[in-house]
Order: sequence, then C-alpha cells, then structure tokens
Amino acid sequence: MRRISLQTKILTLIISLVLFVTIVLTGIIAYIQSQQTERNIGQRALQVATTVSFMPTIKNAFELEDPAVVIQPIAEKIREMVGAEFIVVGNAQSIRYSHPDSYKLGKRMVGGDNGKALIDGQYYTSKAVGSLGPSLRGKAPIFNDEGEIIGLVSVGFMIEDIKTIVFDKLLKISGFSLLVILLGVIGGIALTRNIRKDTLGLEPHQIASLYRDRNAILLSIKEGITAIDKNGNITMMNDAAQEILGLSEDWTDRKIEDILPNTKMYDVLKTGKKEKDTEMILRDRVVIVNRTPIIENGEVVGVVASFRDKTEIKEMLDTLSEVRRYSEDLRAQTHEYTNKLYVLSGLLQLGHYSEAIALIQTESEINQHQNRVLIGQIKDRTVQAILLGKIGKASEKKVKFEIDQNSSLSALPKRIDMSSLITILGNLLDNAIEAVEYQEEKRVVFFATDVGKDIVFDISDNGPGIKEEHAKFIFNKGFSTKKNKEDRGYGLSIVQEVVEELQGEMEVHNQKDGGAVFSIFIPKELTIKESRYA
Repeated sequence: MRRISLQTKILTLIISLVLFVTIVLTGIIAYIQSQQTERNIGQRALQVATTVSFMPTIKNAFELEDPAVVIQPIAEKIREMVGAEFIVVGNAQSIRYSHPDSYKLGKRMVGGDNGKALIDGQYYTSKAVGSLGPSLRGKAPIFNDEGEIIGLVSVGFMIEDIKTIVFDKLLKISGFSLLVILLGVIGGIALTRNIRKDTLGLEPHQIASLYRDRNAILLSIKEGITAIDKNGNITMMNDAAQEILGLSEDWTDRKIEDILPNTKMYDVLKTGKKEKDTEMILRDRVVIVNRTPIIENGEVVGVVASFRDKTEIKEMLDTLSEVRRYSEDLRAQTHEYTNKLYVLSGLLQLGHYSEAIALIQTESEINQHQNRVLIGQIKDRTVQAILLGKIGKASEKKVKFEIDQNSSLSALPKRIDMSSLITILGNLLDNAIEAVEYQEEKRVVFFATDVGKDIVFDISDNGPGIKEEHAKFIFNKGFSTKKNKEDRGYGLSIVQEVVEELQGEMEVHNQKDGGAVFSIFIPKELTIKESRYA
C-alpha cells in the first residue's frame, strides 16, 4: 500500500464509491421495474381473458357441434391485436377450441393451473409451462346464462418476452448509470490531477527549473526520443520523434502500440536489458533504435527509446544498387556486340563474305524489329534504357528476348521515377531470364501499354512456372526456390512494396504451355489516399 500513490488511492476511492452507489441504485430500480412490468403484463393478460370470456359470440359457440370453427378466428384476431403469445379457449374438460398452433385444437390444455377457474370460478394470473414454454397467464372462467361454468379463457405472454422487455428497460437505465459513472471518473481524475500538482514535494522554482532544462535538452537532440511507463503508456516524446514518425498531435498518456504496433519496448520492460543499434521499420520509416530500461529500486518502471532515421540513406543505397545493375546490363550488351564485331571482322579477313553479309542481315533484322518497337512505340527513355540493357544481358545468356510488337508506351508520369522503374522491371526481367536458364528454348517476352487508366507491364517466360505450393510465399521476404538462398528472396518483395507505394497491383499466374506471367498495373493518376501517418 505504501507504493500506491495518493492520487491512485483517491481516484480508486471515488470510482469505487460511484460504482457502488450506481450499481446498488441500478439494482433496486431494475428490481422495481421487473416487478412492475410483470404485474402490468399480468393485469393485461387477465383483462383480455375476462373480456373474451364475456363475449356472447364465444359463449354461444359452445352450443355448436364444432365450437372451434367460430372461436379460433376470433381468438387469433384478438391475440394479434393485443400482442399476446396465445389466447386459448377451452371447455370444462380443458379441451382447446383455439390455439396459435391450429394442429393443437381438440387437445387438452397443458400447465395444470386451470382448477381455480373451472372449479372455483376465479379470475387470476399464474405462471406455468405450457405447450409453447414458460408463460405468464391470465385465467377467466366462461359462464353460460344459467351461471354454470362451461369453459375458460387463458391469455398468455411468454416469460422470455417479458424478460426482453425488462432487459430493454434495464439498458436505458444502464445508459444513465454509465453516464453517472463517467462523470464520477472524470471528476475523480480532475481532483487527483489537482492534488498531484500540489503535492509533488518540490518547490515551484525547482519544478520550473527542471521543466526548462528538460525541454531544452529534448529540443537540442536531433534523435527521436520516446519514453513509456511500465504499463506501456507514453510519458514523453520530443519534437524530433514526432517529426520522424509523422505525428501532428500530442500522444502523451496513450498506449505506445497505438502509434507503433511493432514496438519492442515491451521486450525491454520484461527483460530489463538494453538494446543497441537495432534496425527496424517504424511507420514505414527505417530507423536505428536504442532502448534503455528505466530502473527504480531495482524494478523496471519504464523504457526510453532513441532512434535515428535511416530511410533516406537506405533509399539512396537501393537506387545506387539498381543503377549499378543497370550499368552491368549495359556492359553485358556492349560485350555481346563486341564479340559479334570480332566474328564479323574474322569472316571478312578470311574472305567469307557471304557469311559476313548473312550475319549482318540477321542482326539488322533483329535490331530493326526491336528498334521499331523499342524506339518507335515505347517513348519513355528510362524504360528504353532498361530494355536495352536487358536485351544485351539476355543475348549474353543465349536467351531470346522479345518485345511484343503490340507494345505502346508514352512518357510515364513524373511520380514513377527511375528508381521505381529499375526496381520493378529490373527484378522481374532478371527473374524471367534466370527462370529459362535450363530450358532448351529460352524465351522471355516483354509487353507494355498505357491504353486506358492504367500503365500495364507484362513479363512472361517459358520456364517451369511457379509451383502451386510456392504461390502463397513468393512475395515474402527471404523466400526463394533457388538452391543457394543466401542474400536471395528479396527481389519480388521489394517489387511489391514499390508497386503498392505507387498505388498499383501485381498479379502472377502460369501459362497453359508453361512458364509464368507477371503483370503490373500502375494507375496513371493517384487517387485520394489516406496519409500513412494519419
């Protein structure tokens, strides 16, 4: 109890008193409402039963050979009007002449509570279990003109329906009760905050000095700093942390997982061990995090985390890496054409002019077809450059690289930058070239179009395709079907991230004649999208 603060004690006392008083009053009111509701419904059932028992039509029907023909329609109509579960009219032997279930006509009434009406001629209410279940009933005897009891009327409301009515009333009462509790909690919190402010145990100038020093230190640090208590509530967050995480409001006293679902600060709370230079993603930003436990009297009472933004550096390194791959592809293309020039030079020196001419014509036809599509129909310079590099790489690996003659592409929007294109097309084309490595006929086909609202890229190959059991995992980081899995399994995952960043979609399926097809759909115009920091 000594470790419980005065604030906690007072708040607990106030909330407990409010809860106790509210619960007791709610219970009393609920009991009164329950009794009153049951009494009102019982009186209604008895009134309806009495009214029906005095109806001349009902009395006269008892003299007929089949009274149910007259009584059943009248009873059902009245039942629907008053909302009763059943109105049963029976004779002196409790044989039914009316019932909601017509197949029960002519059968004996159930419940065993007809004696007072049939024997003593009393009007009363009772609870019994009938053919429809537990019910609250109003019983009234039927007298003929000579004053003899010839039958009775039983009007019933199901106990479950009564409970539902009572429960609906309780909900309304509970709403007011919750409001009282809420007001009590708010008042308790306000009071305890005021007491906490007056009983810090420090002089005002000491508090002001500590506050100024703390703010000055936090503002001078470029790293983001966030602290939580042992319950995971944020106790402090500096401006740098809010800027790095893209927050525009004060998150103090809220749960850390509300803004950082993947936080690992709870791990430090449990273990009490420091964590240094851990790389992780916080709200789509790559950061380097240090976490230090706050220890008081040998107990971990909180955690302080500091983090540095690494996103811009990582993006730059990724771009440089992709540009390097693009450069290597161009180098492979240059090397391939250099080899062909050596062959052509050798043929000319040896006097094999016809073979040299045939080689020139073959290369000319291939280049003419590719250049017609590549230069004439694909207008985007970055896509042209990427395809030229991959054509050289494919040629070096003896892969037939085709650009679909139906391709057509205008200059792409500025939001689709070179880095994104290199990441998407570079990875997919490399994967396609690798996929046909062991095929007898190696073929990769590229198609692009911007007809319509989307920019579409299709990359297909005649490789072995994607196995059904691997289809669910190919976009997972680190998943690879290659034998040497070290540093592999990240290409498709990165491609998917870039495509999603552009608000696009990626699909993959196998062709009927073998091989896989990867399709990329990127909208030309961005739709209104909620900020990732919202």
